[in-house]
Amino acid sequence: MNEALPTPRRRVRVGIVQLAMRPMSGPEAFYERASFFIEAMAGYGADFVCFPEYVNAPLMAPWKADGAPAAIRNLAELTASMRDFFSREAVAKGLNIVTGSLPLVEDGRLYNVVYLCRRDGTIEEQRKIHATPSEESEWQMSGGDRLEVFETDAGKVGILICYDVEFPELGRLLAAEGLQILFVPFCTDTASGFHRVRYCAQARAIENECYVVAAGSVGNLPGVANMDFQYARSAVFTPSDYDFPENAILTEAPAGLETALIADLDLGHLENLHRRGSVRNLRQRRTDFYRVERVAKGE
Repeated sequence: MNEALPTPRRRVRVGIVQLAMRPMSGPEAFYERASFFIEAMAGYGADFVCFPEYVNAPLMAPWKADGAPAAIRNLAELTASMRDFFSREAVAKGLNIVTGSLPLVEDGRLYNVVYLCRRDGTIEEQRKIHATPSEESEWQMSGGDRLEVFETDAGKVGILICYDVEFPELGRLLAAEGLQILFVPFCTDTASGFHRVRYCAQARAIENECYVVAAGSVGNLPGVANMDFQYARSAVFTPSDYDFPENAILTEAPAGLETALIADLDLGHLENLHRRGSVRNLRQRRTDFYRVERVAKGE
């Protein structure tokens, strides 16, 4: 007799860390702080916890005198150990961790990468596709060339790092591959920059019929070039239909405060929307008239 397949998950609990950027004494201080949030989220029964973009930026401070490009490349030397730390925490605490972004140097080029550390010990990575003008000029950062939907024990997820969510083609490519939850770690210094990311993230939820989990940082960071101020209101955005909040916002953090959000996402509501929503953005696309396609997929 064949063994029964596991019942697909319908309710998924996500945690968001809205992190305050402030000086740190070193990597151990970072690990201690990150562990606090991970353990707390595990205590609340979270399936995922998501940290912001440039999550370990405070550790660049000792290298400020070397210049911004050297400082972030020095920080990148810590990335492998930090990835391994998050993976160990995911297994030990029993939840999936979207690490927030870390700098990565590969073949002499600098990238901005987020790791998905599953609670079964496996690890995936998503590089930022579009480096911002300041990332290019201040840090000489390059964009990645691979975009994926990742299978997890709590749904199909994707990651778009900050600026990437402002390019609707990326969200649509992920939606075509069955995306259910889109994680958006971000770092914005001004209210205008934040609102640009926020409204684009909310649009991606509506047009792609998925949940969007946006995690940002707040506060200020003396002694770190290109990271002076941060402004955020982390949030979970939803599609806009009967099964969801009328303003398409499931939960939202206050601005300027280090805090955490916890929200339950019902993946069954997404299925209902796909089949019988009042409007059906994915099903009713005029692919005879227009389409979004990959030109190439990175190796």
